[in-house]
Amino acid sequence: MPKKTDSLTTDRSTLGHRLAYAMRNPGRIGPYMRRSLRDLRLRLTHRDHVSYYRAVMASDASRDPRAAVGSRNEKRWLALGQMQFDYLLGHGLAPEHRMLDIGCGNLRAGWRFIEYLDEGNYYGIDISPDILMAAKKVLAERGLQRKLPHLTITQDLTFDFLPERHFDVVHAHSVFSHSPLEVIEECLAHVERILAPDGFFDFTFDRTEGTEHHVLREDFYYRTETLIDLAARHGLQARFMDDWEELPHGQSKIRVAAPISTG
Repeated sequence: MPKKTDSLTTDRSTLGHRLAYAMRNPGRIGPYMRRSLRDLRLRLTHRDHVSYYRAVMASDASRDPRAAVGSRNEKRWLALGQMQFDYLLGHGLAPEHRMLDIGCGNLRAGWRFIEYLDEGNYYGIDISPDILMAAKKVLAERGLQRKLPHLTITQDLTFDFLPERHFDVVHAHSVFSHSPLEVIEECLAHVERILAPDGFFDFTFDRTEGTEHHVLREDFYYRTETLIDLAARHGLQARFMDDWEELPHGQSKIRVAAPISTG
């Protein structure tokens, strides 16, 4: 695992950190306050996290679907999608594989997977109908309708509408970085059922080596050990992906797989 740095021990939720950040970035104080007030209003009207974050995405997507999925501009949107695609390709992704993309967003990486995989082998799910409408626009713009991808709204991460042992690759980029622990645990409790025998589940997360915390109930920071132990609690093998750390993205990655049967 990479060496500890100051950024990995910072608790961004503390008043001291926020004041210091504001002094260094005075131009961001106004946007931060507006976002804080908006998020407070949404939390008061949407009590469970999925409904709350769906409302956040609706608000963000109404201004800019690319910014809503964490890309500052078109160039960055394309670069992050290419990075995800290249990484899985380097880890053996093949056209015949069936892939589930959790939190597929507006197909930042998804359109590349759709283009590469065999017809019908891409399945994208998201909690936001607004961002899925943006995804369908990207699909049409890229001329990928013939690949017949599945794009589906979901309320939770139980995967109860998906078949058993079906997916060779399950992928979640920038999903757990916006999820409280109970949402992550729900996913880990059910993902083994839909994984093919040799399949794996890759997810990214915002890593801390200090106190676990969140900012505005939008950005969550976890210790690697917390997520690996949580996977083990549900009978899954998990390992930190060191090679992902070499890429310029800002998040860390864990790979989860079912234990190899000896029976």
